[in-house]
Amino acid sequence: MEQYANQNQILDRLIICPKCHTIHEKVMIEKGKSAVCKNCKKVLYHYDERILDKGLALGLTGLILFFVSNLFPLVRVEMLGHEQHVTIISMILSLFENRFYVVGVVVSFIVFIFPTMILLVYVTISWLMIQKKGKTLTKELLVLLSKLLPWNMVEIYLVSILVALVKLIGYMQIHFGLSFWSLVLFVLLDIYISKSIRIGELWELRHRIYDDR
Repeated sequence: MEQYANQNQILDRLIICPKCHTIHEKVMIEKGKSAVCKNCKKVLYHYDERILDKGLALGLTGLILFFVSNLFPLVRVEMLGHEQHVTIISMILSLFENRFYVVGVVVSFIVFIFPTMILLVYVTISWLMIQKKGKTLTKELLVLLSKLLPWNMVEIYLVSILVALVKLIGYMQIHFGLSFWSLVLFVLLDIYISKSIRIGELWELRHRIYDDR
C-alpha cells in the first residue's frame, strides 16, 4: 500500500501535454502566470485563484438559466386555430407516452440530468475550495466532473430544436417563448464555462489550496 501511495504521489506531480503528449513535471508558478509545454508551447495550466469566483458565479447563473428554460414554454405553436405550448419536460414525457422508453431515458439524462449535475459540481467545488473545506470531497467531485463533461450535449439538443422548427415554419405559426431564449443563453454560457474553466486548472489550484504537493 505504501508503494502504491508513493507511485500516486509521483504521478500527481506529472502532467501530459494535450497536444504533443510530452510528459512534464509540474512546477510552482506565480499568480496570473501559465505553464507551457517545452516542445510545442501549448499552455498546460494556469494559476489564477479568481477562477473559483468565476466558477461559482457562472455555475449559479447557469443553474438559473437552465431551470428557467425548463419551467416555461420553449415555443407556442398555432395551427388551424389550435394553440399548443411546448416545453422541454413535455417533449420528454411525450417520448415515454409513445413508448420510446430508451430514447426518453437517454434524452432525460443528456438534456436535463447531466447538465444539472455538471453545474452543481462546478458550484460545489468552487464553494468548497474558496472555503478551503472538503479536501477529499473536492477530489471525488473533480473525478466525477471529468466523467460527466463528455456527456454534456445541450448545444446539440438546441440545434436539433432549431432544425425541427425550421421544417415546421411553413406549416404553422411559431412563437418563441421565454424558455427558448433562456436555453440559448444557457448554451452560450455553457460553452464559455467549458472554454474558460479547465479541469486541469482546478486540479492544480486544489493542490495549492490543500497542500497536497
